[in-house]
Amino acid sequence: MAQRDVKNRIASVKNIQKITRAMEMVAAARLRRAEQRIEALRPYAGAIRRMTRQAAEAAGNVPALPILAEHESEERVALLLVTADRGLAGAFNSQIIRAGVRTAADYQAAGKQIVYYATGRRGVSSLTFRGTEPEQGFTGFTERPTYANAREIAHCLMAAYVDGKVDRVEVLYNGYISPISQEVRRETLLPLQQATILEAETPEEADRPTGHTALVEYEPEPEEILQRLVPDYVEISIYRALLESTASELGARMTAMRNASDNAGDIITDLTLEMNRARQAEITQEIMEVVGGAEALS
Repeated sequence: MAQRDVKNRIASVKNIQKITRAMEMVAAARLRRAEQRIEALRPYAGAIRRMTRQAAEAAGNVPALPILAEHESEERVALLLVTADRGLAGAFNSQIIRAGVRTAADYQAAGKQIVYYATGRRGVSSLTFRGTEPEQGFTGFTERPTYANAREIAHCLMAAYVDGKVDRVEVLYNGYISPISQEVRRETLLPLQQATILEAETPEEADRPTGHTALVEYEPEPEEILQRLVPDYVEISIYRALLESTASELGARMTAMRNASDNAGDIITDLTLEMNRARQAEITQEIMEVVGGAEALS
């Protein structure tokens, strides 16, 4: 490769490295704010889910209200895939799509139909590309989701459940652990009888000191309280998934851009060595020509 071509490649890689470093810094700055939003939400979300579980236990048999009624059969399952509007975040989006496709395959093998819902342009476009058009897509807010976004999604899913269009609702999202670590989480939202909140306590809840068990009296009755709590539980669960996904996206993008910057540095080093070798070869060739000319004159 000519020396000028190598110089041009080095300049191009340096420009790309500046972009990736800038994107890493932007993601790092936004990540801290996303972490703060998660930290602020987790206690409230945990309290809503805990209150819903306790009210369901106190009510005994869940009332036969539309939002609380368990359908006789589960023929249609709704899967909400929480992805991002943007890429350049490593395997962040693809691992949710793969998990959703695997989950759908398991249900379809059992003779059930799948109804996809998706947040983020990446999820909507990936499902469309695979020939599985989502029932509804929610885009344009994944970098900073609001509670209003979660409410819109929740109302759509609850309406589909109440109207009998779906018999089960699950959500798949990237749970935030640290800037370099995210995990795919799968939760059941509806029916309430099979919801994730009714499963065993989380490690955080199990470790919480409880002291003496208090006798709780409900006013109004647990059934009425449960009817009011379930929509809040679905909304807050989706909102938490959106916030966790946003923090996971920023962490994944920060890591991906750091790796890209490091790789660009390695490429620049290799190209610089190649350019130096080419320069040395040119100098050696010129010296040989001068020596050869001097010998010819003598």
